[in-house]
Amino acid sequence: MSDQAMPLHPSLLELLRCPVAVRSAEHGDDPGRLRLVHGCWLVCDESGLKYPIRDGIAIMLIEEGEKWRNTAEADLPVPPPAA
Repeated sequence: MSDQAMPLHPSLLELLRCPVAVRSAEHGDDPGRLRLVHGCWLVCDESGLKYPIRDGIAIMLIEEGEKWRNTAEADLPVPPPAA
């Protein structure tokens, strides 16, 4: 695989949810929806967690999302660094 970010298929983006926000009923009927940022990050507006996509694989680990919570979207590295 190359070092360049691989896009995530749109239908997969519709299915994926943030594992933190999805546990909370306070976020409505469909909590944990994710936005694709810079083509290589999944961002949850409800939890604030940011998950990297590495080699076309979304790393949906809570610990990984927590590491990037306080990083502004504009400052997220492209491509995401290796774990």
